[in-house]
Amino acid sequence: MASWQEFEEQAPELAGAARRVMGTCKHRVLATLRKDGSPRVSGIETTFRDGELWTGSMPRAVKVHDLRRDPRMAVHVASPEPGEGDPSTWEGDVKLAGRAVEVADEAVREPFQQPSPDSHLFRIELTEVVWTRVEGDEIVMTVWHEGAGVREIRRK
Repeated sequence: MASWQEFEEQAPELAGAARRVMGTCKHRVLATLRKDGSPRVSGIETTFRDGELWTGSMPRAVKVHDLRRDPRMAVHVASPEPGEGDPSTWEGDVKLAGRAVEVADEAVREPFQQPSPDSHLFRIELTEVVWTRVEGDEIVMTVWHEGAGVREIRRK
């Protein structure tokens, strides 16, 4: 698993694009696994701090139970819709996959100023980042996998 900083070092252009898309909106969609293995999606927000990507949760949220049982997760970040007539003006969307590691250390948690002492804090460790966008008449996906580097996929 890679920290955000490690991902940035391995794929600086993709990391820059991902941060740009992530900056276009505040809300993301987190996918976790329920006890029976079926998917669950939840709304979240994320923060960059100290070379890491973080997310939090209110106390007793079901996503916390999911992540404690199985930390594998994915995050989807959508950008605003493009203007009419030119889909290549769309910033694209970003998908992240990896695992969410809960952090209980109060010294780490303190700067986040969470609303409740019972709130949860997770550090996101990455295995995959995908930026999907439109260029001309093609859908372009720039993909990073931990240990495999970056590749680009184009489809008409």
